[in-house]
Amino acid sequence: MIDVFKQIVKNYALETDRFLEELFDDRGLYLSATLIESIKYSLFSGGKRIRPILCRMTAEMFDGDIDSALKAGSALEMIHTYSLIHDDLPDMDNDQYRRGRLTNHCVYGNGIAILAGDGLLTYAFNVLSKLSLPAEKSLKIIELISESAGVHGMVAGQVLDLEAENRELTLQELEQIHRAKTGALFRAAVLSGAYCSEISSEDLKALESFSLYLGLTFQIVDDILDLVGDEEKMGKKVGSDEKLNKFTYPRLLGLDKARQEAENAALKAVQSLEIFGERANLLRKLVYYILQRQF
Repeated sequence: MIDVFKQIVKNYALETDRFLEELFDDRGLYLSATLIESIKYSLFSGGKRIRPILCRMTAEMFDGDIDSALKAGSALEMIHTYSLIHDDLPDMDNDQYRRGRLTNHCVYGNGIAILAGDGLLTYAFNVLSKLSLPAEKSLKIIELISESAGVHGMVAGQVLDLEAENRELTLQELEQIHRAKTGALFRAAVLSGAYCSEISSEDLKALESFSLYLGLTFQIVDDILDLVGDEEKMGKKVGSDEKLNKFTYPRLLGLDKARQEAENAALKAVQSLEIFGERANLLRKLVYYILQRQF
């Protein structure tokens, strides 16, 4: 069964890749070959496509519009990639490697890296404008994603994360950072998939809870891997959080307690899906794969 699930995840990721490749194919539509080369360098660097997969699985659970879920999920992946390009810059986290390759600015320079990120963010909303949904639903998804990516979500979380360097934080403050920095796009992925479908207010409430705990699971595991992960598998050096004196879950709770918190968050994510019965089996499996980082 695990192998079957792995294949499903792989197929969804490949589907996203094919769609993104079509967007950036070489048909003479772009003014700058350098810009597109820089974008593709990061966009196709081996990302796991978790956000598009979440969007697709949620839409599928409700028999929703899969084409629109593919577009919404791909737009989220473009936004996520832009954030990584900018995160790696010298004035942010100053990372030299990501996914086993030199970071974008190390290859193309800071200016092109910034503009590649800008291009991805802007193009994502072009993609969202072409959803094959009723206008009201399309606008709801655009509203959700723009809010989640911007000053009320990911960007705000990034600022809080920068401001937290060299500071001692409470658990509540740490969770606030990561609800915005990481959790906001997870929430957007889940709810975008739901809005490609017909859902009730009760369904929406359960999905809100699910996405909250899933994002928390992901972030705690990410913090743990930065401390004790396998550099070869991660594609970057461990210890970058410590080098930047970032306040993380292992630093606050200790490694063992952080692992327990990740397991607790994963359990709560799974419990949030109980009202959906067997329809949510793929999402349940995804929770544990994120917890274990096995794909």
